[in-house]
Amino acid sequence: RCVCPPFPAKVASGASVVAIDNKIEQAMDLVKSHLMYAVREEVEVLKEQIKELNERNSVLERENALLKSLANSDQLSQLSQVTAPPLQDSSHTVSHLLPQQPNVSSA
Repeated sequence: RCVCPPFPAKVASGASVVAIDNKIEQAMDLVKSHLMYAVREEVEVLKEQIKELNERNSVLERENALLKSLANSDQLSQLSQVTAPPLQDSSHTVSHLLPQQPNVSSA
């Protein structure tokens, strides 16, 4: 014969499974909310970095235009012949072509 627990025990174990499922769901919701918060925070940090980089880029573009306007034709022709390798900072590549200029970014 089958030695099965009485029917109410099955209901109790079923309720226990439901309780465990509910706790798992609550834990997953908590993880999801923490993850969403962390992602939102990171997005804000990245937006701020993009803003700062855009501002820095604008300053450098203005400085570049000013330096080009102050360069003589020989320097400009040498500059047009220089090709910087990819993924390399080209500021040191052309720095020897231009005479030292006063810092114009504070002007």
